[in-house]
Amino acid sequence: MADHNANYVGGDITVGANSTWRAIAGPTPRLNPWRTPIPKVYLCSAATPPGAGVHGMCGWYAARTLLRTEFGITRMPPLGHELRP
Repeated sequence: MADHNANYVGGDITVGANSTWRAIAGPTPRLNPWRTPIPKVYLCSAATPPGAGVHGMCGWYAARTLLRTEFGITRMPPLGHELRP
């Protein structure tokens, strides 16, 4: 798997050890681990908090960061469970 994706060292699809530090800080210690120093580039992989095994949440947090940063949207759109009466 490492031949296909360099992040999968030894075939590890969680992109490294799932430690408390990685769950909090992600791939780099930043206040916002979904943002990168490159403008308009965001991380949403299993390497970012809350980490692998929490399906979809890495992308949700990255999307939330993008909406706030790029478009000034602070109130997130409702999700399915919030639409029920």
